[in-house]
Amino acid sequence: MTAGSRKVAVVGVALSDCGRVDDTTPYALHAQAARRALADAGLGREVVDGFASAGLGTLAPVEVAEYLGLRPTWVDSTSVGGATWEVMAAHAADAIAAGHARAVLLVYGSTARADIKAGRRTGNLSFGARGPLQFEVPYGHTLIAKYAMAARRHMIEYGTTIEQLAEVAVQARANAALNPEAMFQDPITVDDVLSGPMIADPFTKLHCCIRSDGGAAVLLAAEELVRDCRTSPVWILGAGEHVSHATMSEWPDFTTGPAAVSGRLAFERAGVRPQEIDFAELYDAFTYMTLVTLEDLGFCRKGEGGAFVEKGRLLVRGGELPVNTDGGGLSAQHPGMRGLFLLVEAVRQLRGEGGERQVWGRGGPGEPPRLGVASATGGWFCSSGTLVLGRE
Repeated sequence: MTAGSRKVAVVGVALSDCGRVDDTTPYALHAQAARRALADAGLGREVVDGFASAGLGTLAPVEVAEYLGLRPTWVDSTSVGGATWEVMAAHAADAIAAGHARAVLLVYGSTARADIKAGRRTGNLSFGARGPLQFEVPYGHTLIAKYAMAARRHMIEYGTTIEQLAEVAVQARANAALNPEAMFQDPITVDDVLSGPMIADPFTKLHCCIRSDGGAAVLLAAEELVRDCRTSPVWILGAGEHVSHATMSEWPDFTTGPAAVSGRLAFERAGVRPQEIDFAELYDAFTYMTLVTLEDLGFCRKGEGGAFVEKGRLLVRGGELPVNTDGGGLSAQHPGMRGLFLLVEAVRQLRGEGGERQVWGRGGPGEPPRLGVASATGGWFCSSGTLVLGRE
């Protein structure tokens, strides 16, 4: 990072129990993930002087920090949907680089699936009917419908086909088959995706993310703490963030997401080009998100995302650019604001801990990748956070 004098590394990552978790609370998932991330780093909680959390409690992150027994002197509760964690990580890296904190813990946990199964909550049709959103709610714009409209616009503008969008889901499932922690691992075909029940035209069920329980934690630390860690550091090389709109009527172009800005900033600040990236972890609540984010980050030209995702380019095994190596939100897990899971998977890949789904670097099998990108989208393409990460 260039914002301060100290380099910043991710030194600990972990998931809580994920998938179907019926007998616990979101707080417990936060705690489980946090303990595991600290154990992964080989550090005690006494080193943590910064804390970031969102999505739980009346005074997030105060309640969660108290539950974890932390008394941080630096906090962040930025909440911009799924992109929250990449944006928080960027803020934490800046704070560490500037000397405002030494070790910052990011934690998330949710029992979204279990709560619905138990009747503790219902599916939301909208995020609310106040403020700018009041002008859309009367027309029935659900969250899924907004993404579906954007996908349809891309199909009209550039000739993107529903089969190409389905390929995103098929390849995500193939990657999930290599991940023993993934919630769904059975292979699917393009026909399986197309023949599923319609959710919001053109999205059938398999175009949409799964609903799961689960949590994740990431520990960032100043470079002087790295020598005390049991893990190899993964350095934050560059970060970018961007917000674009609240209402669909204020979105200038449905075929370009906010990652077009956050990605450009992250690559410029890291001093690398998209062509140097070995793998990408992208937010995929819907298949269209993967496709358009690939364009926005510069992995292919605008309008060429459909052709790019064909021929297995996103696969861990044999793909030119492995994407969502754990299976993503479409197959692995999606308990809500999934951006933190992208960082966990990116770090595991760079440390060579992917197991059967490990992406190898340009030197061939046995050499972990050198550079990865994690880019998350929030709301209905309203926000984006992008991080470029690398190993020594």
